[in-house]
Amino acid sequence: MQWSVLTFNELSVDELYELLKLRVDIFVVEQNCPYPELDEKDRHNETRHLLGRNDAGEIVAYARLLAPGVSYADASIGRVVVAEQARGGGVAHSLMTQAIGLTKRCWPDQNIQLGGQEYLKAFYQKLGFEPVSEVYLEDGIPHLDMLYRRS
Repeated sequence: MQWSVLTFNELSVDELYELLKLRVDIFVVEQNCPYPELDEKDRHNETRHLLGRNDAGEIVAYARLLAPGVSYADASIGRVVVAEQARGGGVAHSLMTQAIGLTKRCWPDQNIQLGGQEYLKAFYQKLGFEPVSEVYLEDGIPHLDMLYRRS
């Protein structure tokens, strides 16, 4: 897996298309959940886009890293997605390990928060996140807020 991290202005038109297509294919189509995918946070000047490419150069993993105050008071990781063909081989774990490390480097004094789908609770807990909310519905899907405390 080849990893890169870019700001919105550093993304090429093709990279932007690929990452948006991946997010829509998973979150809107696969999960049958129409929601406002384009939320202005992609273009925030401190947002970082983490891209994971397979050996063919296709974006198969993605996460969006947000500065404190953009989604939560803490820094946050969101839009975590792995393409269907890349699942089951540890890509999601590698993606989150990269995302956590990058978020720590970008905002070293901040905790990291995410709003994860409930069925991924154990996955995020293994990475060091702790639930900090009750389960709630977001766009019809059970979620919970989780926090990775800086150490």
